[in-house]
Amino acid sequence: MEFSGASVLLVEDDPTIAMGVVGGLEHEHFAVTHVSSGEAALSSIDDDPPDCLILDVMLPGMDGLDVLRRVKKEHPEMPILLVTAKAAELDRVLGLELGADDYVTKPFSLRELIARVKARLRTRPAAPRAPERYKFGGNEVDLRRRILFRDGVEERMTTHEAGVLSYLIAHKGKDVSREELLQHVWGYSPTMATRTVDNQILKLRKKVEIQPADPRHILTVHGTGYRFEE
Repeated sequence: MEFSGASVLLVEDDPTIAMGVVGGLEHEHFAVTHVSSGEAALSSIDDDPPDCLILDVMLPGMDGLDVLRRVKKEHPEMPILLVTAKAAELDRVLGLELGADDYVTKPFSLRELIARVKARLRTRPAAPRAPERYKFGGNEVDLRRRILFRDGVEERMTTHEAGVLSYLIAHKGKDVSREELLQHVWGYSPTMATRTVDNQILKLRKKVEIQPADPRHILTVHGTGYRFEE
């Protein structure tokens, strides 16, 4: 199924509307999280950024446009679909100027809303991927076959070692959190507390670093996770 498991965060304070939207999206095999305030939306996005955000403009406390500003600053590629009142043309225009990707007006058709979510997800940029073979330092890795060549010596990598290295290389120069690695390499919930990632990093460093205790390539970002540098 094309969108099976894709995550959607719905920010809607009307429980009746929320119930209908959640049910419709789950019927289409989306993984849906619902919150009813802007503050809760930002907290949820910090913990686990969704693949798509459906954002009501009229919210208690922090309104949807303030949430939109914050999210686009931190997650510029996240597709955002605004939900506005029928007469609120100014909100729609301002929302599009602030970076919203699309909008629907209340009352809306559930089928139209779901179609627009799918359209946004189809056009989002593809996630970066590491090349199958990659050279850095004195290493050459074949990530598809999970083989590491160092100074002419061949060594096997485990599935998770190759997965971690591949993800770090694909995001070269960027800070990657432990939660990201857990989610993308192991498929675990990012809320799980585990040292699994740290243990895999230690094993990888022993294989690819000249001095594992003073790494040049797989760097620790204190308070966040790790970063790969050539």
